[in-house]
Amino acid sequence: MAEPAAKRRKPSLAARLGLSWRVSLTARILAVNIIALALLAGSLFYIDSYRRELLAERYRLAKAEAEITANALAGETPEKQRKLIRRIGTSQSLRLRLYGADGVLQIDSFELAPPSYRLIDPASEPWLQDAARALDRGMDFMLGAPPIPDYRDPADGSAGAWPEIAAALADGRTEIGHKAAPDQTPVIIAATPVGRTGMALLITRNARDITENVRMARQTLAIIVGAALAVSILLSLFLARTIVEPLRKLVRAAVRVRLGRDRSVVVPRLPDRRDEIGLLARAISDMSVALRQRIDAVESFAADVAHELKNPLTSLRSALESIDRVEKPDLRNQLLGVAKDDVRRIDFLVTEIADASRIDAELSRTVFEPVDMGQMVRGLVAERDQRGVNGTCTIVIGREGAAPLTVAGDPPRLERVLQNLLDNAVSFSPEHGTIEVTLCAKENRVKISVCDHGPGIPADARERIFERFHSLRPSGEEFGKHSGLGLAIARTIVEAHFGRIAANDRPDGGRGACIEISLPAWQAR
Repeated sequence: MAEPAAKRRKPSLAARLGLSWRVSLTARILAVNIIALALLAGSLFYIDSYRRELLAERYRLAKAEAEITANALAGETPEKQRKLIRRIGTSQSLRLRLYGADGVLQIDSFELAPPSYRLIDPASEPWLQDAARALDRGMDFMLGAPPIPDYRDPADGSAGAWPEIAAALADGRTEIGHKAAPDQTPVIIAATPVGRTGMALLITRNARDITENVRMARQTLAIIVGAALAVSILLSLFLARTIVEPLRKLVRAAVRVRLGRDRSVVVPRLPDRRDEIGLLARAISDMSVALRQRIDAVESFAADVAHELKNPLTSLRSALESIDRVEKPDLRNQLLGVAKDDVRRIDFLVTEIADASRIDAELSRTVFEPVDMGQMVRGLVAERDQRGVNGTCTIVIGREGAAPLTVAGDPPRLERVLQNLLDNAVSFSPEHGTIEVTLCAKENRVKISVCDHGPGIPADARERIFERFHSLRPSGEEFGKHSGLGLAIARTIVEAHFGRIAANDRPDGGRGACIEISLPAWQAR
């Protein structure tokens, strides 16, 4: 049956956007910074609006000049018309042409005085101007600007060669045109009727300054964008180097740890970095050390288990192999007793080993709750007295101070710790000995000490007693009664509760051992 649509896995954001996370981090950093600059570079295209505004302003100026000049020429004698056209053309950098009612050119300012402007031949300009014109054409193409017709003076010089004049005479108003000079600078054309005489005035201006201003604006913005792009690329590469290089070192170290070919792999901790990369490096380094220690502990534990099980299994096999060859009933019973003791010892070891191996996993899933350690100790001692497991020993409970003895923990596991400590103290106590259990709360910690009057623990062995399968058996005790896991299990549970356990001398300086537990006090929320 097909999986319901509601349960189908939704595609990731990258998949929905069509992106791929396979691209390297360096490339992505560069892409993000360059895309932002590309958006800035897009403002180059908006300079075209600046150009259009300049052209519109020049259109209005050309219309005003044409109409004012036409009004000034109307009704004047030809001589005054020539003087006026010459003066205006020279002062305003214009070319003025007056056509009669028959369309014949009557006056040309360029014939009355030296030309006030010259159209530049692109062949005479340096290659930089060719590049600038190419850039202009590229911008116009990308913006979809309509093509501008080329400007050429008509060969016959009659008014019929100028569509602007025909439109102006037909409508009786000023007509504006725009054409491109050979060097692609704008030539603005204005044609207007002169009064009601049927004459027409044609004004042309080569507005080179518009092109120069637009190119200057584009050049300035292009330089800014280019400089920003160079700085952004350098900063992006620097940022990528500071991020990617440490990550690559961590990846190489992690791969070596995973392959396990080098036991002395050192994951770089990057102590000089105080950012997230440094925190990640130190976390991975600590994790690899903890993982290595856990692997070593598992391997050591497996070796210790094999060693501890080998002795009773060897004894059991020897007893079973010998029992068929023994005919004396007393000796056979003795061998059967040895076999039964070995089976009990193996069962005890297996139970302890199984419990020790699953404590970590169980505690990692346990939700701690408030536990009153005073109440737990009193209940546990009463229960042990009732079962008679303390032998001839007497357990005395003492308390220092009146502060609460509540901790955060798992009650069954904490009770297991106390049971192991009391069992250990009873084993090493002399006949009719006293075991003191003292509780106190200081500095947000609850401390519990279990002290006996036994032989004590040598100073050089106080740390080893918490190792697995390390056992200092009391003199005269039957071999195999202790697994050597009790104190190791106690330390595992205490440390899982963020506490500490240690073996010390008795506080009164007397003979015996004292094992102390320190647990964080319960912080009421």
